[in-house]
Amino acid sequence: MTTIDLNSDLGESFGPWLMGDDKSMLSIVSSANIACGGHASDPDTMLETLSLAKENNVTIGAHPGFADKEAFGRRLLPMSAAQVETLVATQVGALIGVAGLTNARVQYVKAHGALANWAAATPDIALAIATAVKKSAPGCALLAISGTELEHAGMHLGLDTYSEVFADRAYQSNGQLVPRSVDGSVIHDAKAAGDRLIEFLRSGDMPTIDGGSVKLKAESICIHGDNPAAVAMAKNLREQLQSEGFSIRSFVS
Repeated sequence: MTTIDLNSDLGESFGPWLMGDDKSMLSIVSSANIACGGHASDPDTMLETLSLAKENNVTIGAHPGFADKEAFGRRLLPMSAAQVETLVATQVGALIGVAGLTNARVQYVKAHGALANWAAATPDIALAIATAVKKSAPGCALLAISGTELEHAGMHLGLDTYSEVFADRAYQSNGQLVPRSVDGSVIHDAKAAGDRLIEFLRSGDMPTIDGGSVKLKAESICIHGDNPAAVAMAKNLREQLQSEGFSIRSFVS
């Protein structure tokens, strides 16, 4: 039986401000990318999300992003590669520290939002993120957008590097995500998203927004937890995958 991981960006609330339905998502996905206090979250939210993930036997990953809660980490901030390295090491270290309070284990790192998209196309930023993981969290794997500079950097540094695709995002012909400012960049129809992914997993060809396709690989599929249709999409996708003979299991053990 072929296995595939389902991951979601979780723990993205902040103080009294709530984002997403983490409890429901953690009953569906096999891996959780938990915000580390940069683009979202705070210590109490991290602790609560880590505890929920552990209770549900969901694999835990750190989800560092730009320290920009006002824009939810989705605007590019001017930083040097060295500053990005420090940013990632600091946030990943924070989540690992809080995880120790629950005896949970952080097993991988996945960059968030604008930081991830920047690293996808920019070799020195990709290398900075991969270096931060290698030096500050050597026991962690790297989860990167398939076919990108970040994926290449992780492999170059000898990290356990895994590739992901997105259930709810459209693709460009170069394999990068369509910017959110473009109409059609986010897919809201759960069945359409599932049908697209089933065909991709069979063929390796991801449809692109211009009507073509791009060759990608994937050990994991991401469903954004902040999408209003996230829970329905995740549930539908899990059921579709299982009906097609896929076993849902984390990409790391």
